[in-house]
Parts: sequence; C-alpha cells; structure tokens
Amino acid sequence: MSAPLLSLEGVHTHIGAYHILHGVDLQVPRGQVTLLLGRNGAGKTTTLRTIMGLWPAAQGRIRFGQTDITAMPTPAIAGLGIAYVPENMGIFADLSVKENMLLAARQASRASQMDTARLQWIFSLFPAVEKFWNHPAGKLSGGQKQMLAVARAIVEPRELLIVDEPSKGLAPAIINNMIEAFAQLKAAGTTILLVEQNLGFAQRLGDQVAVMDDGRVVHAGAMQALADDAALQHALLGLAL
Repeated sequence: MSAPLLSLEGVHTHIGAYHILHGVDLQVPRGQVTLLLGRNGAGKTTTLRTIMGLWPAAQGRIRFGQTDITAMPTPAIAGLGIAYVPENMGIFADLSVKENMLLAARQASRASQMDTARLQWIFSLFPAVEKFWNHPAGKLSGGQKQMLAVARAIVEPRELLIVDEPSKGLAPAIINNMIEAFAQLKAAGTTILLVEQNLGFAQRLGDQVAVMDDGRVVHAGAMQALADDAALQHALLGLAL
C-alpha cells in the first residue's frame, strides 16, 4: 500500500456534551480511493468534519502529507488542496450553476477566467452541469445537485477529495456516472476519501476500506478482501455486499 496522504492518530472529537470519536486511527493512501463505511451513527461524518476543522479534535493528531492540520482553521486546510463535499452538498440555491462554480474557482473572478480545458473535462463527466449552466442551482434535481457539488469541488485541481455519501438518493444511471467520474479523478492523480452507505458503489470503486463503529475504526484493509468475506461483512456491517 502506498504511503498515506492523510492520517489520523488517536483522534477524539466532542460535540457539546457528547463524545463522538473515541480515538480514530485512519490512513488514506496517496493516489487511491478509500471508503469509510459503518452503520448510521458510527462517527463517519464527524470524522470528515473533524479532518476539515469544522469540529475541533479534542485529542490526537491529523496530518496531511507532512503538515499537521489538527488545529488549523478550515480555510487554511482547504488551501492546502483539500476539497470537501458535505452530505447536504452545500449548494447555493439562489445562484446559477455557473455562479456556484465560479465561487469555487479561487483563481478566477469571472467565468471567462476559468480553466476552459478543465471545464470541458468536468462537462464530459457531468453533462447536466453544462446543460443547466445558467439555471438556478436550486431548480436542479437531487442527482444534478450532487453532480454540481462534486464538479464545484474539482473545478480547480485538488490533491485530496473528501465526499460524504455521494450516491445517496441517486438513480442507478447517475450512480454509474458518479463512479466513472471518481475513477477518472483517481486516474488523474486525485486521492479520494468517501463515506458511503451503498455497498455496491463501495465495492466497485474502493481500493481501501475502513469500517467504523461507536466512534472508532474497527477494521481497515483492502476493499476486495472485505468484498470476498461475507462473514466479515455481517460481523462489521450487519449485511452483505
């Protein structure tokens, strides 16, 4: 397995009076797709939000490459080359698709300054983004909003892409499109960390997997090894791939 681009060591997170993460250890290898699986309430989303500094780690260490990001503010973490797509997608509903994309393109102050070649590549991955370029983002379907959320995250090159439940509520055809998009991103050198409930999606895309339960990582290894072991799937997740 390649060296980790992102690593968490003994991370604890409290939200108010609640102790959510209980010493999370996680490694995300460079250039691979890592899936974070687990039952609802296991701490997956909290882990992502802690990585991004949205909720502070009370204990432990988070490293991105050689940089300790444990106590860094969220804008500084994003500035290192990390893009985050939350479960609610964070779309600005009253703005057009173009305006949503432009907000994420930090090197451009107007649409004409955006990287044309990269936009065309994004349009090839997500045709709906081009089709509804001048439409209000709030008028898009759920699947189209998810496409826009990922497209916005990659409008500029990012070293690490973190996405919370990208296939949630999507039709099978759109899920296939999303899998192809992530596969192309990986081929282009982007490291990807996904929280996912769709186990078929996870099996088709993941190189590595970490399973969480009760605020801890209870299993980590190759995705294929978990996919081939029905007994382990039942023990960790209560269901089979």
